[in-house]
Amino acid sequence: MKKADSPVIVTGLRKSFGKQTVLDGIDLRVERGETVAVLGRSGTGKSVLLKLLIGLEKPDAGSIQILGQEINGIPMDALNEIRKKMGFLFQQSALYDSLSVAENVEFPLSRHSKLSESERKQKARQLLQSVGLERDLGKMPSEISGGMQKRVALARAIALDPEVVLFDEPTTGLDPITASEIADLIIKLREERQITSIVVTHDMHAARKFSDSMLMLKDGTIRAQGTFEDLEKSRDEFVKRFLREAA
Repeated sequence: MKKADSPVIVTGLRKSFGKQTVLDGIDLRVERGETVAVLGRSGTGKSVLLKLLIGLEKPDAGSIQILGQEINGIPMDALNEIRKKMGFLFQQSALYDSLSVAENVEFPLSRHSKLSESERKQKARQLLQSVGLERDLGKMPSEISGGMQKRVALARAIALDPEVVLFDEPTTGLDPITASEIADLIIKLREERQITSIVVTHDMHAARKFSDSMLMLKDGTIRAQGTFEDLEKSRDEFVKRFLREAA
């Protein structure tokens, strides 16, 4: 696969906050339609990596290419154009409490598309149907479960037909059955839309189900990278302990 075909290319990425080095020379390439799980203990820079990829934080050093464009240092209007091709699923879903389920999904369409109101409503209905919530269009976020809120947030994240989707702990706080259903939806996105996904997670069971490859962070560096089977073969003591505790 040619270099330009890789939607996400990260080279030599470094980020510190004060004296704390969070990421220390990260190299990452994600191919089109690939789902990569980013694993590691809390506070190891996993969520910071996502914020760097979407331009919410700026790196101290290194290169971030999204869909063939270097995003570090580009003007905000150019960055926003790239962001329109990216979806972001926040850890806490981040739905608007004052908007219904359907209105939450319509929100990015009303801001960033030229669809008419009826077209927006139809697309929101189709998106919610794709995540199994076609009967809950008029409900408010407070009236649905945490797992259902994740589904709404996922429908909203893909409303603009992004090429890349970033997930921040999509199964945290969910029961095992609901977490498995969210993992199934991530797989569905890859199979039906060829979406490239990076998923930050602690959930090894879900990660094994939906990811093509994994990388494990510790002390700002990648300690292991590859398939789950590759990680199982690692001789790194931290990797072995992480897999053992997650089993």
